[in-house]
Amino acid sequence: MARSPEGGGRRGRDRDREERDSEFSDKLVHINRVAKVVKGGKRFGFAALVVVGDLKGRVGFGHGKAREVPEAIRKATEAAKRDLVRVPLRDGRTLHHDSVGRHGSGRVVLRSAPPGTGIIAGGAMRAVFEMLGVHDVVAKSLGSTNPYNVVRATIEALKEQENPRTIAARRGLKVSDIVARRRDASSAAETATADA
Repeated sequence: MARSPEGGGRRGRDRDREERDSEFSDKLVHINRVAKVVKGGKRFGFAALVVVGDLKGRVGFGHGKAREVPEAIRKATEAAKRDLVRVPLRDGRTLHHDSVGRHGSGRVVLRSAPPGTGIIAGGAMRAVFEMLGVHDVVAKSLGSTNPYNVVRATIEALKEQENPRTIAARRGLKVSDIVARRRDASSAAETATADA
C-alpha cells in the first residue's frame, strides 16, 4: 500500500487516537512529592495517581512518576487508558449486587443503592465511581487509607460485578428468575428493618 508523501497514514492514526482519548474523562486522585538528597541539595520528583473512565461502565487507574507534575499526570493517564476494566451497571446508574474488595491492607465494601441516593463514598473511591458513571452507590473503606490501596481494592471489588444475564446463562435459568429472587430478597430485608 503506497503512503501519501504528506504522511496521511500517520495523520489518520493520530486522529483515531484523539477520538479515542476524547471519550475518556480523567481525575487526579493523589500527587506525592519525593525528594532525593544529592550533593547540591534536594532533587524533587512527583508521583501521580489518576483514574480514567468513559462514564459508561469502563474505568482504569494509572501511576506515573516524573520530575515535573504535568509529565507525571500525563504518564499516569496513559497507563490508566491501557488498563481499563469493564463493569456491568444496573440501569446505567448503580451496581448489580454488593461486593467486597481487598488489596494489601485496604478493604472496601460496595453496595448498590436506590435512585436518588448519590455517591456515598470517600475521596479515592468517589473518583473511581464518578469516572465509571455510577450515580447511586454506598461504599465504605475499612482498613488502609492509602489512596493507592483504596483504588486498587475498589477496582478488585468492581471486577466481581456480574449482570443477571451471565448468571442466568451459567445456571441454566431465565433472567426473570434471577431478578425476581433479587427483588424478593430486597423486600424481605426492608420488612426486617421495618420490624426492628
